[in-house]
Amino acid sequence: MKLCTFTHQGSRRLGLLDGEQVRPLPEGVARDVGDFVRQLAAGASREELVAGASAPVPLAEVQFLPPVVAPDKIICVGLNYHDHTKESAYAQPDYPTLFLRLTTSLCAHDAPIVRPACSDSLDYEGELAVVIGTGGRHIPLDRALDHVFGYSVFNDGSVREYQFKTPQWTVGKTFDATGGFGPAVVTADELPPGARGLKLETRLNGQTVQLANTSDMVFDVATLVHVISEAITLSPGDVIVAGTPAGIGWARNPRLLMRDGDVCEVSIEGIGTLRNPIADEVLAGAVAA
Repeated sequence: MKLCTFTHQGSRRLGLLDGEQVRPLPEGVARDVGDFVRQLAAGASREELVAGASAPVPLAEVQFLPPVVAPDKIICVGLNYHDHTKESAYAQPDYPTLFLRLTTSLCAHDAPIVRPACSDSLDYEGELAVVIGTGGRHIPLDRALDHVFGYSVFNDGSVREYQFKTPQWTVGKTFDATGGFGPAVVTADELPPGARGLKLETRLNGQTVQLANTSDMVFDVATLVHVISEAITLSPGDVIVAGTPAGIGWARNPRLLMRDGDVCEVSIEGIGTLRNPIADEVLAGAVAA
């Protein structure tokens, strides 16, 4: 099952993605994938939630939203591919390198990733996103995958200048509208356990810039769920962004950065392709929250 969140005729909806069309679920069932997952965790069945899906709507008539519009937590993993660690200034850690994103950093499939006005150092990072289905704390390793609802695609757009201003990466990793997420969440039962063995490819303006396999992750999905839950209570709808492979623009000579008018695509086998144009931030004075 592929679930996507979108707007259609002015209404936010959740639907079943099928090729170039989507079947909206009845209004009131769930407003995004996070809501759907929370209802499952509360005892609803998947079958009853998707019953009554309406006639297909062409994708040309909808506007995608992040599958989970406002996750309680977005937990990202750095240095989770050996080849990426080798192209960085760091030694390979023996414990996952964790940092957080904020919901204001998310942007949907086909929506622009925004290059901030304050820095010309916006870089791409194609990654696997893990959506938690059943929450918990101290989740045993051998049951960790039972807590995963599904998987999506993420572009961890990184403002490198700000990422490396201090030893703590968060600010450069959570600029507004820099984290592409979507287009859909594929349920775990449609993929290999832990989403292992899937081809991951990032393209900038049609040129392949990252090519890897999810089996290359240093810490696999089960390990990430287990280790994170030692410290943090995971909740239904939380998102773990599982790290990027080698090929980032910042490590190249000359550097390859994303600029206004570029198009970045991240594809993961069996899950889908996330596409985001790049657009410069438009400054219009102070913006009220």
